[in-house]
Amino acid sequence: MIRLKNVTKTYHLKGNHKTIARNATMNFPTGKSIALLGRNGAGKSSLLSMIAGAIQPDSGTIEIDGTVSWPVGFMGSFNRDMSGAQNIRFLARVYGVDTEELTEFVRRFSELGGHFHQPVHTYSSGMRSRLGFACSMGIHFDWYLVDEVTAVGDAAFKEKSKEIFLDRMRNSSAVFVSHSLGDIRNVCDAAVVLEDGRMRYYRDLEEGIERHEFNMRKAPPG
Repeated sequence: MIRLKNVTKTYHLKGNHKTIARNATMNFPTGKSIALLGRNGAGKSSLLSMIAGAIQPDSGTIEIDGTVSWPVGFMGSFNRDMSGAQNIRFLARVYGVDTEELTEFVRRFSELGGHFHQPVHTYSSGMRSRLGFACSMGIHFDWYLVDEVTAVGDAAFKEKSKEIFLDRMRNSSAVFVSHSLGDIRNVCDAAVVLEDGRMRYYRDLEEGIERHEFNMRKAPPG
C-alpha cells in the first residue's frame, strides 16, 4: 500500500503559487492498477515524483510497502553522456538485479539498434522514452509509477508495451497517468481524482472517470 499522510506541496514561481496537495491523506491499495486523473497542471506528475522520492513534500509523509519504480517517462535518472547500455548496467547495480540479463532485455525490447551503445544525449525523446520504459519493465517492482506509457513508439511498439505492462500487473500494482481514457479503461480498475490539491479515491473506475470529466467541464480553480 502507498499511504499519504497529511501531505502538502506548493510550488512558488514568480510571485504565484500552485498547490498540488493540500494536507492530503490517501491510501493507494495494493493489488490495484489505479488511474490518476486530473486536468493539465493539477500535479499528477509531481505526485508521482513525490511517491518515487524524487521530490519531497513540504509537510506530511509518504509510506510505501514494497519496492517502487521511478516514474516511467521521467528521464532524469539517465546520464546523458553515457550510452544506453552503460546507463542500464548502472541501474542494474543500483537495484541489485542481474546486469547482463537486464541489459539484454532492454536491448531487445527497446529496439534501439546501434543507438543502444551511443550517448543518451544523441537520442530523440522517443528513443529515450523507449529506453526508460524497457528498463522499468525489465526490473520487477511491487509498484509501477507510469506516465503515458502507451504513447511511446509506433503502433507495434505500443501494443507490445501494453502487453508487457498488463503482464507485470499480474503480480504488481500501479499508479497510472494517461490522457487516453481508452488506455485507462484497458489497464486500470480504480481511480484517484486530483483537483485543486485535493484527491479522492474511487473503487469504481467509471465513477472516477465521470467525476474527472465533470471537473474538466468546470472552469479551472482560481
